[in-house]
Amino acid sequence: MRNDRPSCADLTIEPASLDRPARRRWAAMALLPLTALLGGCDWIVLNPAGDVARQQADLVVISTWLMLLIIVPVMGLTVFFAWKYRAANTEAQYEPEWSHSTQLELVIWSAPLLIIIALGALTWVATHMLDPYRTINRIGHARPVPAAAQPLDVQVVALNWKWLFIYPQQGIATVNELVVPTDRPLRFRITSSAVMNSLYAPALAGQIYAMPGMETKLHAVLNQPGRYEGFSANYSGAGFSHMRFAMRGMDEAGFDRWAAAVRKGAASLDRTAYLTLEKPSEKEPIRHYASVTPDLFDAVVNLCVRPGKMCMSQMMALDARGGMGNAGRWNLAALSYDKFGHEEVNAVTPGGLTQADQVFIKAYCTNNRPMSAAGMETQAPADTSILQGAGLPIPGSPGAAPPGLSVPAPTTEPTAF
Repeated sequence: MRNDRPSCADLTIEPASLDRPARRRWAAMALLPLTALLGGCDWIVLNPAGDVARQQADLVVISTWLMLLIIVPVMGLTVFFAWKYRAANTEAQYEPEWSHSTQLELVIWSAPLLIIIALGALTWVATHMLDPYRTINRIGHARPVPAAAQPLDVQVVALNWKWLFIYPQQGIATVNELVVPTDRPLRFRITSSAVMNSLYAPALAGQIYAMPGMETKLHAVLNQPGRYEGFSANYSGAGFSHMRFAMRGMDEAGFDRWAAAVRKGAASLDRTAYLTLEKPSEKEPIRHYASVTPDLFDAVVNLCVRPGKMCMSQMMALDARGGMGNAGRWNLAALSYDKFGHEEVNAVTPGGLTQADQVFIKAYCTNNRPMSAAGMETQAPADTSILQGAGLPIPGSPGAAPPGLSVPAPTTEPTAF
């Protein structure tokens, strides 16, 4: 008896026998693993939670599209010419003596020139409008900063290998955690304790360098509550890969509750505690300090946290008054600084100090309180409806006093030993 039922081999589907819809379905299924891989991508740079970062993302996108106006046609024409003038195409026009075309020259030079002009204008305007030293004039699109809004001050110190955030208005500090309220202007003062670093929170704004003995600034705003991440974008040694911090955004009431909870703690960040915290360490957990020495950040900038160290601001104040004459030769005893915190006030040569020298050393070194200089801060333009610099203060014009250096006199009277 003959068996006419088809075998399994007869049921095998050959690719060539598939109709077009079936092939499309198989192709779509083959792409599914690739879409799963894309699901792990983080688009926070192009989809940030802060208005400043949003404007920077728009700048990147617009610049990319402008450049693609040249890149895409050039790549397409490269393929087209290679295909049209291939050796097998005997119908292509062959002109071995061709040397010049005015129309082609106009296209080749005018199109890139126009794009360069557009990119240059866009970059020039954005560089000034998004200057990190410039105060922000809006908290979102078509949302100006409220007249009564008080910026939140945050002092940032890049340590090896962790981040210290000081909230002077709240009198608290955190390690590896930045908590900010939403829709409130943020004003950062940034420095480093040892080596050059870079503060970067992609959801908030672009990266800003942190350098020892110097202070940089950043003005920004966070619009969306949530949990984000920040890190160091500048290599700084062995623990660089773990130099990250958590950033949390919450409403104003939630931020006030968080700050009040931190103030109930027992830890205090004075100069002694800071010198311990400054020592290099990796993978530091989040920690909170219920109180902070008021002038700690200025002492870090001036490299004079350790008692007995002369602050850079004190030395500059002395130099501004003409120096200390012969007694100034002992200044180095109070200026030595070691990035690992092993520095000591060097003992001077026995019998080498006069009584005037002793008075100078005691007056300027036993109570090393840094002097705060007037920080350079550019105000936001009064009107940005036209991007021609309208409303920008002009140095020297009425109502636009140039920034100056405030150097107060020493607060400690010289006394003899």
